[in-house]
Amino acid sequence: MKQLICILFSGFLFINCEKKQDIKTVTTIQLKELLSKSKIQLIDVRTPEEVSKGSIKTALIINYFDSDFGVKTSKKLNKDKPVYLFCRTGNRSRKAAKILKEKGFDVYNVLGGYTKWQTEN
Repeated sequence: MKQLICILFSGFLFINCEKKQDIKTVTTIQLKELLSKSKIQLIDVRTPEEVSKGSIKTALIINYFDSDFGVKTSKKLNKDKPVYLFCRTGNRSRKAAKILKEKGFDVYNVLGGYTKWQTEN
């Protein structure tokens, strides 16, 4: 019985690792290069309080914690173009990316989020 539980638990961990890997990522340096070349769909998913301390100039602000986050983003974004998401450190935007990926968007999570952006720009 212990072996069966270990096998099931290991399988669960493997499945979760696979799910985390299906979200594409970009570094803040890559994001800066993208922004210098063209207009991209960049979403800041932080709270209004966090945004008030600064944001990336061209980012669309849509709070991840809003109950209608998925609906708001679906209405404001073009599914034919990639979507780049950031938050404070990259955790919340990874969760937001999963939501948008399930809705059919091509999403990228910005590694390190706004904190990393500030230190490199």
